[in-house]
Amino acid sequence: MRGYESYTGKINRKLEKKLEIIEVAAGRKKADLVLKNADYVNVFSDEICHCDIAIAQGLIVGMGSYSGEQEIDLTGKVVLPGFIDAHVHLESSLVNPAEFAKAVLRHGTTTVVTDPHEIANVMGTDGIEYMLQATEGLPVDVRFMLPSCVPATPLDESGAVLDYRAIDSFYEHPRVQGLAEMMNYPGVVAGDTQTVEKIVAAQAHHKKIDGHAPGLAGAELNAYISAGVYSDHECATLEDAMEKLRLGQFIMVRDGTAAHNLDTLLPLLRPQYAARCMFCCDDIHPSDLLGRGHIDYHIRHAIQRGVDPILAVKVACHHAARYFLLNNRGAVALGYLADLVVIDNFRDFNIERVFQRGRQMFDGVSVADFPAPEVDRNLVERAHNTFRVAPLTPQDFHEIRPRGVIGLVPGELMSEDCGYAEHISVADDILKIAVVERHKNTHHIGIGYLKGYGLRSGAVATSISHDSHNIIVVGCNEADMAAAANRVVELHGGIVVYEGGEVRGELPLPVAGIMSDDKLEVVNEALEKAKEAAFALGVSHGIDPFMTLSFMSLPVIPTLRLTTRGIIDVVTQRYI
Repeated sequence: MRGYESYTGKINRKLEKKLEIIEVAAGRKKADLVLKNADYVNVFSDEICHCDIAIAQGLIVGMGSYSGEQEIDLTGKVVLPGFIDAHVHLESSLVNPAEFAKAVLRHGTTTVVTDPHEIANVMGTDGIEYMLQATEGLPVDVRFMLPSCVPATPLDESGAVLDYRAIDSFYEHPRVQGLAEMMNYPGVVAGDTQTVEKIVAAQAHHKKIDGHAPGLAGAELNAYISAGVYSDHECATLEDAMEKLRLGQFIMVRDGTAAHNLDTLLPLLRPQYAARCMFCCDDIHPSDLLGRGHIDYHIRHAIQRGVDPILAVKVACHHAARYFLLNNRGAVALGYLADLVVIDNFRDFNIERVFQRGRQMFDGVSVADFPAPEVDRNLVERAHNTFRVAPLTPQDFHEIRPRGVIGLVPGELMSEDCGYAEHISVADDILKIAVVERHKNTHHIGIGYLKGYGLRSGAVATSISHDSHNIIVVGCNEADMAAAANRVVELHGGIVVYEGGEVRGELPLPVAGIMSDDKLEVVNEALEKAKEAAFALGVSHGIDPFMTLSFMSLPVIPTLRLTTRGIIDVVTQRYI
């Protein structure tokens, strides 16, 4: 009886709200908010329409001539649907989710689809739960894709190993949309049972499965897509994107801090292809969030390069909403959430207001205050205690036999096979690189060489090393490498630039070794100072010193990568 009464009460409350919506829509009652005289992008008819937009209960309920308890005259402005980042790792912003939300709201982002595999590789399912709690009720709607590869491949060492059973219960969470990027494409193609089980389980829950398969082609790509992988965000060439699009995948056009694929994939943003495209950042650092922007950058840049403005807007919101079955967003239309962005014009594309469910969250100057969600104390303590590493010495990085040389490719995450080296040669830009296992005190240290980084003196170390987030360090000598890595451990995680017995720059990241508790501006200041220190020691200005370094340990992006056990050929999934 109590259950019936609870259900009846819920229906009655919903009925009351629905009747109010009808009253406002019919013009018999004032709306909570009316955006008067608005030009807006109609994503269904591909045109600019004009009307008053009436909002009640956080929804758009009237389009015509309306009056409201609050009215804002938008004469001469353009209203757009709130933007959606189709694939992002919140942890890569280096701040907690509330700080991330503050940063992206001013750029018009009202929904993001995140993959918490960074923190899951450190903390396992506790990491997923941490992020779910830390994003609950934020004014940016954070939807989740569950980590598919923890670790990225069986050849890596992370803080946890998650099979499909470990994550299965999370599919019942209302903000979980599916299975995140299936990075272990070699496992899928080879028919590895444990890998394919995760796809089958996600399909059993009727969820989406995102992909990650840079350069995969031909029969192997057929096998990967046939297994049930719906999208890809790793297209670095137009040819790669077109092959995947023709075979039925959706293409997430990525432009973030480390990977810049937007210009290359601009030819996709035309009527015959764009319906299969979305925008995403994947990984983005504070400096870009504060300066360049977020998804608004993708739109602005595309328009400046000749893309139709309405089409660019649709790629930024409507297409992602349809793909992820977020059927109440991605349009300025009746019954849709009042997640809205107001711009001055398409040429300048300055964001003047942002509304989330009808509440103004950005007024053109500042973001409205909102509380950070509370996270269970035990999870907080667990997140701040993730390092188990014995003190390191220069001898730990000493190696006498030849090791593979990873060659950086400017502007890309992919690397080149530059042969072998036997020792550091600063004059030839051959540096030593190492990955130190930091979760279980195994003292496993993988050693190789790196070309194209440019460091002339000292060492750079970070506990952000995708995706297992061990300590990755590159240097001109073993002594500075050991000192930099030890300092990372002392900080309980972070980024360190070290030279000749002194810390030249550092950013503490005590939350799982990958995020800070500080405000975005504070984190950005420390990060930029550390970058300046790295550049002063010779790091090439064409790369991001830390974001680029962090991807050198990800064993699912060709060609060579370094794990705690040594240099791996990604294509063959074998050590060299």
